[in-house]
Amino acid sequence: MVLLRFAPSPTGALHLGGLRTALYNYLYARKLGGRWILRIEDTDATRTVPGAVDGIREALEWAGLDYDYGPGKQGPHAPYFQSERLDLYHHYAGKLLESGHAYRCFCSPDTLAAKREKLARSGSSFTYDKTCLNLTEEEVARRTRAGETSIIRLNDSRLPTRPTPSDLIFKHLRDAHASLPTDPVLLKSDLFPTYHLASVVDDHRMGITHVLRGEEWLPSLPLHLDLYACLGLEPPQFAHLPLLLNLDGSKMSKRKGDVQVMDYKHRGWEPAAILNWLALAGWGVTHDASPSDASSSAKNHAPDSTTVMSLQEMIREFDLTLLTHRRSVLDPLKLEYLNKHHLMQKIASSDGLTELAERIHTHVKDAFPHSSHTSVDYIKDAIGVMQSRLICLTDLPVQGSYLFVDPDYLTDEACRMSKAFSHETYDKVLLTLSEHLADADTPWSESTVSAIVYDKMRESGLKPKQYMTMLRHAVTASEAGPGVTAIIHLLGRERVLERLHKARTTLMA
Repeated sequence: MVLLRFAPSPTGALHLGGLRTALYNYLYARKLGGRWILRIEDTDATRTVPGAVDGIREALEWAGLDYDYGPGKQGPHAPYFQSERLDLYHHYAGKLLESGHAYRCFCSPDTLAAKREKLARSGSSFTYDKTCLNLTEEEVARRTRAGETSIIRLNDSRLPTRPTPSDLIFKHLRDAHASLPTDPVLLKSDLFPTYHLASVVDDHRMGITHVLRGEEWLPSLPLHLDLYACLGLEPPQFAHLPLLLNLDGSKMSKRKGDVQVMDYKHRGWEPAAILNWLALAGWGVTHDASPSDASSSAKNHAPDSTTVMSLQEMIREFDLTLLTHRRSVLDPLKLEYLNKHHLMQKIASSDGLTELAERIHTHVKDAFPHSSHTSVDYIKDAIGVMQSRLICLTDLPVQGSYLFVDPDYLTDEACRMSKAFSHETYDKVLLTLSEHLADADTPWSESTVSAIVYDKMRESGLKPKQYMTMLRHAVTASEAGPGVTAIIHLLGRERVLERLHKARTTLMA
């Protein structure tokens, strides 16, 4: 069975780069009919942040990325915390010691630092002089029995022959052994493994078939393949995902602001839009199809970077070969575009509109604690009226405050509007309209309201822009917004008449 894994370290909140890695693992697993695991790589206790695992799980749940096995979802690969799998790493480290592919090093941190400095001054590319490789078995046994602290290093002077590294995205790679430290550490003095040993052991023992991880691990790929070869294990297929960049070209990281997934939740972005945005960041290469593939079209096409896609559409279309090799900038304007369209799709659905209204309900009540117009049903109608103006759901109480509370006719914006028309004409227009809207025998429907407004506009002899500016000022005190008749219908007869009266008395005072 195809099995993938997302393996974050609990060193902080899940950020956008991590969410994209989780998304690609999810998409590829579902595309191939497989499953995926959430594995927590917590072997560095000094960097572990309390609550980080719960935060990661909450972010994945909000985004709709449901993992098959992992914390809270026990399965055949448990435990899913590396700190609970130490016996496994010790076992495989022992196998490497027995085969001569690894050895114990008793050098202290200070000694190692001095050796590195000396080698660097001499112009050597080595980072360790292999002193402990030459210890006899008896000496190693004696020092171990005496309780001396040691680490376990890979013996890179006797590595098995293996194929050149290959990657599903970058294809054939240069075997960059020269960039690796000399005899890399596999097991630390605290008996915890390094990432290299732990990830290789876990990927093997869990049956991982494909490893999709960040580009920052490309330099470590030769080391990981060496470990598979030394242990006589078949490696999975690797795909390294090019990094995401901020607009200024800097690398996204947990230490920089505005990249935490839950920040986007709290600001009201649609999770579907976030996934859409991340999926298309770097998924945009169109190339000629292989001549041997007679069933393919002339080109394999990637979606445009603003193609609106559901999660199911992403699964169906996802193709690792269409990922760019270049690092990709996350453009917030593209998120705004995608979010607006995902929001519109939800609004078009009765269930989707209800879900949106329930989600924003508390936010609206907090924004307008004294308003009596904050029920879920009213908010649904408000969203419907404001939909063309909304980029994000949390825009509703900002863009449409006049739907929940009376407008303020003394703001700079309202005063600027009032300078564009005669106050006497304004008073006459509002009075005439009030008389007709006040007729209780007139049904209060949007079509009826619209007919009355346009009928009175024609009778006034004013240009449509002049008339509607006056009406918009009276009803909203805002220069921009959705159609005035739709706003009037939503507000209801009593509230509209109150506003028309208040606007007249305020402006004519």
